[in-house]
Amino acid sequence: MSKIEARLQTAGLRLPPPLQPPGGLVFPFQFVRIVGRRALISGHGPQNADGSIVAMLGKVGRELSPEQGYAAARLTALSILGSLQRALGDLDRIAAWTRVFGMVNSAPGFNRQPGVINGCSDLILELFGPEIGAHSRSAVGMAELPFDIPVEIEGEVELVS
Repeated sequence: MSKIEARLQTAGLRLPPPLQPPGGLVFPFQFVRIVGRRALISGHGPQNADGSIVAMLGKVGRELSPEQGYAAARLTALSILGSLQRALGDLDRIAAWTRVFGMVNSAPGFNRQPGVINGCSDLILELFGPEIGAHSRSAVGMAELPFDIPVEIEGEVELVS
């Protein structure tokens, strides 16, 4: 068992299967694109354990609290890790988290996006530690996100050579 898989298991966390697109929608892109020693991660949202989109929908600061947004960002990190696991075969192949870009479906006037996206960053640092898990990051508010999800996150990792 890899180090990251062991940490997930110890934390009682499971990676979800591939996203089940709503309404027969087809995604004409890769969720993880490997280019050399880089893995580019497409935007992910929070998923249930069965691969469906989490029913926690709406704008943070209106339908959802910042704490619920944080939980959605943490679930989104698990979704990203599931895609990386499928693409890489082993999460221990990640040499460094380089970038995280977090988008929050924000109600007008809501300005606490960094605290929401901390749900993702905190989990990455918890699992990968301060050396590999350190990353640059942006956290921004959006007027709308696909399917009314509260959070969408994309990123990039460097792979072990």
